[in-house]
Amino acid sequence: MNFLDVRTDYAFKKVFGSENSKGILISFLNAIVYENTPNKIKDLTIVDPYNIPMIKGVKDTFVDVKAVLEDDTKVIIEMQVLNHSGFEKRVLYNAAKNYSIQLNKKEEYHLLNPVIALSIVDFIMFKESPSVTNSFKLIEKEELISYSDDIELIFVELPKFKKTLEELTNIKDQWIYFVKNAGSLEYIPENIDQHIKEALENANEANLTKDELEAQYKRKEFISIQKLALMKAKDDGLAQGREEGMEKGMEKKSIEIAKNSIHQGLDNKTISLITGLTVQMIESLR
Repeated sequence: MNFLDVRTDYAFKKVFGSENSKGILISFLNAIVYENTPNKIKDLTIVDPYNIPMIKGVKDTFVDVKAVLEDDTKVIIEMQVLNHSGFEKRVLYNAAKNYSIQLNKKEEYHLLNPVIALSIVDFIMFKESPSVTNSFKLIEKEELISYSDDIELIFVELPKFKKTLEELTNIKDQWIYFVKNAGSLEYIPENIDQHIKEALENANEANLTKDELEAQYKRKEFISIQKLALMKAKDDGLAQGREEGMEKGMEKKSIEIAKNSIHQGLDNKTISLITGLTVQMIESLR
């Protein structure tokens, strides 16, 4: 069997945002978002479900899954592979925007419903935290008093998750393992939750149309190209930094030689020939 790499945002939407994904998405959110709460999600509505013509028309913008829970909480789920500049601000902006647009001009603020932004990222965001999952809310800085639970940002950092299939201990582990490793699996494991088996069926390439496969492969190719471009930019930046560092080191050494030469009574032109510094720079050192 061949499965889609769910870390590709389009494949993520195919698995979690299709018309038949309600049970899968409920299980996923209960495991990740509502892990430590007694009240679990029983029902939700998927907003803007997966649609292949829509996906084929989208170039390099992000793709998300939106759901409205039975208590009217809105959840925005996003799979992000590339760590681009301003990503953290975009997540906060999208959460705040989805919170604010709920009201018409004449409606009251108490009608606002909570918004949860869940971001699954394939890179490290919080080096200071060893946790795979980090959740953020508005709280008082010193006493940690909660101001409001209406906006919550949750991040799952896949590179921090190191468990093998045999080491999975709960449903949360299983879901994170699925998202990280679905694309490399060759069969559906037996000892996993039924909803994850259904998710793997959704990701089974044998069950996809030709247009769906084409869209998924194009998106994966695009992401690969972007990753290589980011790596090259980083390498070029490091090389430039090393070169600039060497130049600064050489200039610093030349300045030290120039200062010693001044103390020895040499003239500016001679010192310039020795060090490579301009006569004006040497004069300023005097």
